[in-house]
Amino acid sequence: MLENELWGNTIENWGISILIILGAIIIVKLLSLLGKKVIKPFVTGTDNHLDDVIFYSLEAPVKFAIILLGIWIAIHRLVYPDSFVKVVDNAYSILIVLDITWFFGRLFSSLLQVYWGKQSNGQANKMMPIIKRTILVIVWLIALCWELWVLVVSHLLWQHKIQ
Repeated sequence: MLENELWGNTIENWGISILIILGAIIIVKLLSLLGKKVIKPFVTGTDNHLDDVIFYSLEAPVKFAIILLGIWIAIHRLVYPDSFVKVVDNAYSILIVLDITWFFGRLFSSLLQVYWGKQSNGQANKMMPIIKRTILVIVWLIALCWELWVLVVSHLLWQHKIQ
């Protein structure tokens, strides 16, 4: 029964791929539990705020990256046409750049809030929203330019491979 084929892959291969994705989800849940029970109390107990900012900035993007990795491994162990693999690889390059950009956006935003959000007299810095938005726009524009460059190079390499 496991040797029957469905869309060019055996049912056994489909099952293994699904188990890989479920394994990635379980790893993310365990990482969340570890972060909540061990890392977060340790980080919040320190005097400086830099470790708080780094933990907050890394937590969600790392979980997303683990899920992406699990799905990528599961998809790439199955047999698909080259055109589908190219589309999946391009989508993953976009998702990876978005994940990295998400991390840097959270990091810069948090660093600004913690270290520059209040003036010496305790009042909120009035320029903070404008500066925060400007830095986030710059981070996302850099990511957009990077991704466009990656897609163009990928397309050129793909065209060269076909010829």
